[in-house]
Amino acid sequence: KAKDIVDVIVGKPGPTSDISLFRDQQEKFDSQQKFQGDKAYIGGDNMTTPKKKPRNKELTDEQKEANKKLSSKRIFVEHIIRIIKVFRIASERFRLHKDTYEKVILTICGLVRLRIDSLVLPNS
Repeated sequence: KAKDIVDVIVGKPGPTSDISLFRDQQEKFDSQQKFQGDKAYIGGDNMTTPKKKPRNKELTDEQKEANKKLSSKRIFVEHIIRIIKVFRIASERFRLHKDTYEKVILTICGLVRLRIDSLVLPNS
């Protein structure tokens, strides 16, 4: 139930899908580690993702409820992405030397982790 930034991938050239990046990094984690992702991660091992609406059909009420529960758990991730984007490093063109980008984004992620610590209180 920990809420933290556990991995940062910096500077992958060209368009790369989220699921491809995830699969490339999976060896860093325990094989039993469970993950939650959005629809970009469908097909990942140990990944819980929302149910997609079938073509020309509707989701059942149970599937809609499961999607709602998953999204309420995942909202923390979306908030972290928003906090990182406040620094404008991940949402705008980086105008310094490309070697500087990794240092800057990792520093920002470190600052965000400090912010997370102040937001997440231990369950006691």
